[in-house]
Amino acid sequence: MGFRCGIVGLPNVGKSTIFNALTAAGIESANYPFCTIEPNVGVLSVPDSRLDLLAEIVHTRNKVYTQMEFLDIAGLVKGASLGEGLGNQFLGHIRQVDAIAHVIRCFEDENIVHVNGSVDPDMDREVINTELILADLETVDKRLKRTASQAKSGDKELIAQVSILEKLQALLNDGKPARLLNTESEETTKLLKELCLLSAKPVLYVANVSEKDIVSGNRLVDQLKTSAQQENASVVIIAGSIEQELCQLSPDEQQDYLTELDMVEPGLYRLIKAGYELLGLITFFTVGEKETKAWTIPKGTKAPAAAGAIHTDFERGFIRAEVTSYDDFINCGGEARAKEKGLMRLEGKDYIVKDGDCILFRFNV
Repeated sequence: MGFRCGIVGLPNVGKSTIFNALTAAGIESANYPFCTIEPNVGVLSVPDSRLDLLAEIVHTRNKVYTQMEFLDIAGLVKGASLGEGLGNQFLGHIRQVDAIAHVIRCFEDENIVHVNGSVDPDMDREVINTELILADLETVDKRLKRTASQAKSGDKELIAQVSILEKLQALLNDGKPARLLNTESEETTKLLKELCLLSAKPVLYVANVSEKDIVSGNRLVDQLKTSAQQENASVVIIAGSIEQELCQLSPDEQQDYLTELDMVEPGLYRLIKAGYELLGLITFFTVGEKETKAWTIPKGTKAPAAAGAIHTDFERGFIRAEVTSYDDFINCGGEARAKEKGLMRLEGKDYIVKDGDCILFRFNV
């Protein structure tokens, strides 16, 4: 698995420009609200230099990167939770994604109109957050009313749900997203998953800046970072115009351009890394001459479930996992030498897969 990320933001903040750059989909961007109605979908291979090096060592014939899916979702305006603009479509599309990349305009350009008339990261952030919270509040109010009525029977589970819903209602009424609710209890986690609340989805903010601000940012980025810290969210700085140019260049030309701009890597890489961290994802590898492939799983996944990411039969008939760490595989020049040195381990059903593990699964069905 990879993950599905929705790109959201007010109209004309650069969502489609960034989407084009990330997916090289060539979707035309426009300088007017609601130019994106149905979400454009782009699937890209996640770059990973580790996979390239592993494939080089074993002379693999086919490299398969893990996949990441982006949805460019329609621009949202104040009142979306009540159906204003394209609010209903917007909210419905957000329910389909694993995480939200909230693009915030952090550049000044008098030639590009702003839906609110001025560039203010806090205002942009609040508009979308408020609409998600209002939509969630309606969902929670309805559920609380029904559950409170049913709980009069004395059912302990329903009584516990009422308590959780009341805390959630208070949080939302205070203008805070559902993801800030304390989820230490299993009951709370289960209920939140069942409710499928919009503001419970993990969020990272994408500060869209001009080319001159890509390295050090600007006052608008600093303003956004201060606000994001209040909800434990991260900020990734991207210059949409630079990313568009990069995706049209060859690898060598890309590196020259990045060096010229004093950039270590494209904004795409930073966004992917931030997304993986946000969702708690890691990558393991299957390595061979025929195919070397990257697989994405949640942190904490045990070996049988990781095998199931490849095929359900692998999980059902799991026997053991033959594991070599990425560093050991590279330092030994392959699996055979790592095995000779005793660096290939045999792991059972309780083994928790680590980022970079090179694994051969043994199974029987």
